Amino acid sequence: MGSSSKKRKDKKKDFQKPKLKIGKARPKPANVTDTSFRSKSIVLHQQSLATTAPSAISQFSRHVSFLTSRNDSQRRDSLSYLTTAISTRPTNAPLQQPVSVLLPKVLPLTLDGSHGVRTQLLKLLRALPPTDVQDHMEQVLLYIRAGITHLAADIRTSAMDILTWALEYGGNTLVSCPGGWVKTLKSVMAMQGWPTEFSPATWSSDRASFGKSDYENKTMVKSLNVMAALLRAGFEDSTEGDGAEAPVQGFPLTDTALHLISKRTNCFAHLGLFGPARDEETQIYEGREDRQRIFYKRFQGSIGYGLENAKQKGGEVGRAAAGVQNVINEGMKDLEEAD
Repeated sequence: MGSSSKKRKDKKKDFQKPKLKIGKARPKPANVTDTSFRSKSIVLHQQSLATTAPSAISQFSRHVSFLTSRNDSQRRDSLSYLTTAISTRPTNAPLQQPVSVLLPKVLPLTLDGSHGVRTQLLKLLRALPPTDVQDHMEQVLLYIRAGITHLAADIRTSAMDILTWALEYGGNTLVSCPGGWVKTLKSVMAMQGWPTEFSPATWSSDRASFGKSDYENKTMVKSLNVMAALLRAGFEDSTEGDGAEAPVQGFPLTDTALHLISKRTNCFAHLGLFGPARDEETQIYEGREDRQRIFYKRFQGSIGYGLENAKQKGGEVGRAAAGVQNVINEGMKDLEEAD
């Protein structure tokens, strides 16, 4: 009896109309949503109230400092600003900052995880004067080799683009700097998956599988073209045009250009008079014949075997491999004839 009366009271409670009293707010339902909010003001403790705009040099330095920002968009926009500032400067005007100061800031972005940042970095590098970059080619190669051997495929592809730019700006300087010939060749071969020590056993176990996808074929074609450009730069004669321009004279003033002051900086670095001793990989190979001999000793067998396998794929890969083989045949022809 008691339970039934309780159920009737509970059912009647659901349909009771609330009593409204004058002067009091209407009671809110149980499922009401609170839509009230408070706005917070932003207080800047240090505000610049200068009436004059910052100079172009200070703006340039400011964007250089933004290259280490954690925001990808900020790094990309700063690179875009620097590229525009360098490209639009007056003719024969010096850079806003020397290349020796700018390169250590921008080169670490070679390994940046954002594709947009790496693309903008390449545009910035192409805007720099070639003569200023050639003196810092050894520093540039450190980041290029790190990018070529990176685990991420996108970073490897971007590093190949930067290596192509470096070969266009100063191919002879690149292959003549410490480690520029042997170490760079080893990095390019590692990107292909080719072992540097040639033997049929190691090749069959370590050979890379390029697959049949269009992306992998395009990547292989691109890497083969980069290898051809690197070999072409290494097989060029670096002694041509090394000395100052000399008037054409006959006997007894023959070979005058060989005795003039060299145009290149630190022209006796290959002698190793100062600094630690260099091994075979970090050695400076300034002469064409030196580069030919070390290539014949360490790389020709392995690269030749890899090119033969690439030719069997046909298509663009086969044509690119044939182009590399032509460069090797032309570059090593005089060495084989001499031997």
